[in-house]
Amino acid sequence: MTFGLIRSVGERAYLEAESARLAFGAGLARVESPAVLVSAATAMVRYGTLAAALRLSAARYSGRVAVIDELGELTFAQLEDRSNRLANAWRERGLKPREGVAILARNHRGLLDAIFAAAKCGAKIILLNTDFAAPQIRDVATREGTDLLVYDDEYAHMLAEVSPRRGTYRAWTDEPREDSLEFLIGTGSPASPPAPGAEPKIILLTSGTTGTPKGAPRAEPKSLLSLGGLLSKVPFRVNEVTECCAPMFHTLGFACAMLTLGFGSTLVIRRRFDPQAAIDSVAEHGASTMIVVPVMLNRMMDLGGRALTGRDLSALRIVFVAGSQLGAQLCREVTAAFGPVVYNLYGSTEVAYATIATPADLADEPGCVGSPVLGSRVEILDERGRRVPAGAVGRIFVGNTIQFEGYTGGGHKEIIRGLMSSGDVGHFDSAGRLFIDGRDDDMIVSGGENVFPVEVEELLYTHPAVREAAVIGVADEQFGARLKAFVVVHDGRTFTEVEIKEFVKENLARYKVPREVVFLDELPRNPTGKVLKRKLQEV
Repeated sequence: MTFGLIRSVGERAYLEAESARLAFGAGLARVESPAVLVSAATAMVRYGTLAAALRLSAARYSGRVAVIDELGELTFAQLEDRSNRLANAWRERGLKPREGVAILARNHRGLLDAIFAAAKCGAKIILLNTDFAAPQIRDVATREGTDLLVYDDEYAHMLAEVSPRRGTYRAWTDEPREDSLEFLIGTGSPASPPAPGAEPKIILLTSGTTGTPKGAPRAEPKSLLSLGGLLSKVPFRVNEVTECCAPMFHTLGFACAMLTLGFGSTLVIRRRFDPQAAIDSVAEHGASTMIVVPVMLNRMMDLGGRALTGRDLSALRIVFVAGSQLGAQLCREVTAAFGPVVYNLYGSTEVAYATIATPADLADEPGCVGSPVLGSRVEILDERGRRVPAGAVGRIFVGNTIQFEGYTGGGHKEIIRGLMSSGDVGHFDSAGRLFIDGRDDDMIVSGGENVFPVEVEELLYTHPAVREAAVIGVADEQFGARLKAFVVVHDGRTFTEVEIKEFVKENLARYKVPREVVFLDELPRNPTGKVLKRKLQEV
């Protein structure tokens, strides 16, 4: 569905042509043999974009390494073969087109096997959050319509109340079992599965930082414009190596994993993030791209300069970050450590991507999230839906061609003149760069003044004693609402409540000083690094 994006046939033609030019420049366009073209076209007609992209890469780069995980390497030909075998095995066990395949797995080959096999079955692919508790898994699996469940062994004890009719299968297990994906792959037919007669659909879940996660379905992209938006800002290239640290059940990790494999590049993944292991892996494999969420970068910076000493990171051209607020201070630290290679994406599960800050943007304004990508329109609107001038704060609305279709349980984001609310507030500067000032439901009115907690968080992060900080609004009888800060202090450092309040008072208006400070060992976060502020409300 297109929301308020393309106003004319001519504009659509220009955007598609520009996207094709960018794809050519990235190395995607090349002279192919008739056999390769027929194979890819057949896969597109049969299974849709996801499976066709893998089929094309397997035909182009058969022996090239597609995936490196803790079990070793898989070539593109092997990845294609494994998904064929698994899809055929599932079809034999009754899986039908449009039925739901839920996947609860960490970053490893089994997750990819399940995604591509489900796509070849024309299934609804439900990517479950590995941080879910058992009741959430049960509720979400039931709500989204799960007919077949794939899971890692470590989650088996949480699935007693989930009994999908097409069975449950283990994606990562420490022992050979007949209910494992490896068993099905070893016994399934390698032939191309029959056309399912239905296109697959991806169900990504919202972060659930303030409530129950919602299913946000989207159809597969039907044009080059979704790719052109990324390439208009980020210099991805074919046949490189990507270290994907971000979880692939989330929009960032999933999209970048599919992009990497579609580009014929090698995807390096591991089940659990370790900051030193990630840095070492980038050096070992000569990765050109690292996909991360901000908290992962924060963990890397906590290691200090010794973490990079002796590691050859000369191939690293892109540190692609999204998922939560990067922040100016962390951006400065990462740039100092890795060089001018940071690309900061702003978007959400619902609106997909809106803007991307390039290294040049971040050199001038490290706190910005850049300008709109090709084919995306971003406007700042006031409470009456009117555009506000540069510098004025308002609600952020986004239009592009790859937004979600509405929540599976009902409901939608607000839409004004074809543009969808991102749920955030922000402003543009005079150079057209977007800044995020907070969530539109985070703003509090304290003593008659509008206050956004994120401004205080950003300031606290600049203090050398602060490792992590989060600020929320709580009810106050005298002022209506007040700020409450949660602070994690670096090991070996001290920072008292009085000192924190004085630090904020010296740098911001008096009404922005937190009236209460709570010290924690760590902030509660989801796997993509977003702070779970609903849990802080309980502290």
